[in-house]
Amino acid sequence: MNFNSKTIIITGASQGIGKAIAIKLAAQKANLVLTARNRSNLETVAQECIQAGGKAIIVPTDITNPEACQKAISASINTFGAIDCLINNAGITMWTKFDDIQDLSLFEKIIQVNYLGSVYCTHYALPYLKKSGGLLVGISSLTGKTGVPTRTGYAASKHALQGFFDSLRIELKGTGVDVLVVSPGFVATDIRNLALGATASPIKASLGKQQTAMSVNVCADLIIKAMTKRKRELVMTFKGKLGLWLKLLVPSLVDAIAAKAVSSHRVRE
Repeated sequence: MNFNSKTIIITGASQGIGKAIAIKLAAQKANLVLTARNRSNLETVAQECIQAGGKAIIVPTDITNPEACQKAISASINTFGAIDCLINNAGITMWTKFDDIQDLSLFEKIIQVNYLGSVYCTHYALPYLKKSGGLLVGISSLTGKTGVPTRTGYAASKHALQGFFDSLRIELKGTGVDVLVVSPGFVATDIRNLALGATASPIKASLGKQQTAMSVNVCADLIIKAMTKRKRELVMTFKGKLGLWLKLLVPSLVDAIAAKAVSSHRVRE
């Protein structure tokens, strides 16, 4: 897939992985539609994309609102006339054990952003992706492959995302639309600064061993490489791939590894 003059929508483009992907695609002369809730951050990213050589518009969007998602798709068509790729990247995380949760709306918030937001955007973009023979990308997580303590709601949302796109891929066979599901591990982004805690309010969660996190630029490079090849799945890191095999052979060992990985992290209200 060549991204020159291709129209690409990126949700959650105001920071982290979404921002990095946007700037790198701009360097390949892509037409970018940047969505997120933070207008100020989006404007900054758009300027960086334009400076990198691409075209960019911003559409401040709350992807938990279906009408807002439809508006973002319409803005893409009105500005660039087509949609070649939709990158469903927006997401939030959590950091609390299930039996410590005091406000169950935490689960609704995570499902709305991590799963339903992708469903809404995909629904409205799909007719145009069929016309262009385009690409759907879902940014999931290794947590969408296996359970992780303190992430019950997050893991559930990513499992749902994985199931949705895997099913949709089969339905779209023969239409020219490809579906890529990306499963990163720990990536050094600011998402933990917005992690939801026991009261469904943001807490601070930081990596105990920051060096174990993949850099956002490396993560973005791997995603774009997979997009170029129109792969169906990208599981990042050797440990992530090994874990999938171990889950089939020795599932209790994978549970222990997941518990150990989370124990090296800290949270604070």
